Amino acid sequence: MVKGTAIVVTHNSASCVERCLEALIEQSGWEVLLIDNTSQDDTVARASRYAQQARIFRSSVNTGFAGGVNQGVKLATGDILVLVNPDAIVAPGTLDKLADALSAPNTGASGGLLVLEGGKLQIGNIVRRFPTVGSALAELLLLNNIWYRNPWNRSYRYLDMDYSRAQSVENPAGASLAFRRAAWESVKGFDEGFYPVWFEDVDFCRCLRDAGWDIVYEPGAILDHVGAHSVGQLSFYNHQLFWYRNLLRYFKKHHSWLQCCLLRAGIVSGLMLRAMLSLIKPSKDTRWGMFRDYARAAWRCGIRPAKAEGPSPHVAVCTAIEVVEARLA
Repeated sequence: MVKGTAIVVTHNSASCVERCLEALIEQSGWEVLLIDNTSQDDTVARASRYAQQARIFRSSVNTGFAGGVNQGVKLATGDILVLVNPDAIVAPGTLDKLADALSAPNTGASGGLLVLEGGKLQIGNIVRRFPTVGSALAELLLLNNIWYRNPWNRSYRYLDMDYSRAQSVENPAGASLAFRRAAWESVKGFDEGFYPVWFEDVDFCRCLRDAGWDIVYEPGAILDHVGAHSVGQLSFYNHQLFWYRNLLRYFKKHHSWLQCCLLRAGIVSGLMLRAMLSLIKPSKDTRWGMFRDYARAAWRCGIRPAKAEGPSPHVAVCTAIEVVEARLA
């Protein structure tokens, strides 16, 4: 019987997927499962080299990160699930430590310690509190850029946290998030409306906490993490559109109508501020391109919010997934 299942959701992850899988395969007693969201590079070909040690599937539809996670959980055999980003490399024993952190009956999820190249802690991204109007406006209106340790950002990003101590937290990074299957089932999985990426892990953790589950941070579970390898491939406009749209979706689910109105005002003001600042860019093409994209995002996310674009939620696994092992046999 496996200890649990490590789930890796990939999208154009060829540059990092092999190192990620190699480290996971070394974790004794764990099932390794990869869900590929219609990569256009050779991610699947590279991952297929490990088809004897990992279960590899390719989706025929890009269901986004949340959809990939839900598909992975349905296909997994373990009752402990650990999400590992393809640009993260787990240290020996990391999966066991994340699972051990779930030993208390009321603990539904746990997260580990993210380390950047050179051993520097990824402070500000390892864990965060749930967004509030204050923390969101500090980010939207560029206060964090000129006063990074302001009270709202210091609280939101746990900037004063003792990262050497295990403790209860609100939102561990999705790059290394472990959870019980029972916890996942209790909140009906990840919300696939957060398409294609951003805030799906925040929403999941918020739903867990609202359902009575505790969430803990485990410093002994260490991962080397690059970060943003997939979202870095988005166009500048899509980067703005997806982030702001999903932030607003999160607030609509968990905050009042008045707070959502304040957020929308902040989105429009912040994006137009960025648009005006982009006009001082030295390159004329970059200058006007960024101005246009910021203005478009302000319209679609703040003034006239657009519905998420993507596949219908809860795509059936039997029709959306190709078993790569069978194809290679």
